[in-house]
Amino acid sequence: MRIAGFFQELWAPPFGKAAGSVRDFTRPTPYEDAKKITEYLLAGHDIFSVMGSSEDVFGSGKTVLGGDSILSDNEWIWRGDLWFYVWNYHVQLPEEFLKRVRDNNYRTPAEDEIQLVEIAKYVQANL
Repeated sequence: MRIAGFFQELWAPPFGKAAGSVRDFTRPTPYEDAKKITEYLLAGHDIFSVMGSSEDVFGSGKTVLGGDSILSDNEWIWRGDLWFYVWNYHVQLPEEFLKRVRDNNYRTPAEDEIQLVEIAKYVQANL
């Protein structure tokens, strides 16, 4: 299990050492397949759902409903607001994650209940 979008502004220290600031991972242009990537991120399996909204860490004043939620594709986890940063700020994602997304033809794999339970335990232990 790995974290996509592991930036210091978005994840608590117990999850490990972040890749750095989300500000350092913006791209000048969006991914060519940004729409499909954001759809994949939005379609992840719920691991930890949070009602409410999270504020844009770039300071735009926008909020993202369920932004603090955590989603998964049975292998990777990410925050509910990661799609927002990919779409609006062209935030870079790990190449290994993008390969998985593209290899799965932008479709979240079917739920693997055993794996998702293990991921949920990991998330709960680090919140």
